[in-house]
Amino acid sequence: MNHQIQKHEQYALVSVLETKIESQISLDLEETARGLFREGFKNLIFDFTTILSTEPAGVSVLKKINFLCTKDLGIMVLISENDDFVNQLIEGKMRDVTILPTVEEAIDAVFMNELENEFGAESDDFNDDELDEEGFSNQEKP
Repeated sequence: MNHQIQKHEQYALVSVLETKIESQISLDLEETARGLFREGFKNLIFDFTTILSTEPAGVSVLKKINFLCTKDLGIMVLISENDDFVNQLIEGKMRDVTILPTVEEAIDAVFMNELENEFGAESDDFNDDELDEEGFSNQEKP
């Protein structure tokens, strides 16, 4: 598979320089993602702007990568403006996948996901026992 990888602190960007996700490219894509997971990346952006279509094996691999990202509270973002390719993903029943038209929007989606995870973790720390009968904590009392 002809591709480039850019590694950043919060995400890895994989630019796939092919026109179709065929069986061998699917295997290479999975191997690349597994390597990035081993390095600690949970947010993966795949730039598929050159991809025109995919075989079913490609959809299966992307489903697996998406599952592994979300399992670790990360996100997989696909970049494509090709309606045929996007329709193939939809027909392949990809759930909860983020498809955006530009790299900048994909990066924003990663940071938004990180913020949502942080806020979710903070709300888990909330304890009703710390409130008085009027619903105020000791620090919030007027």
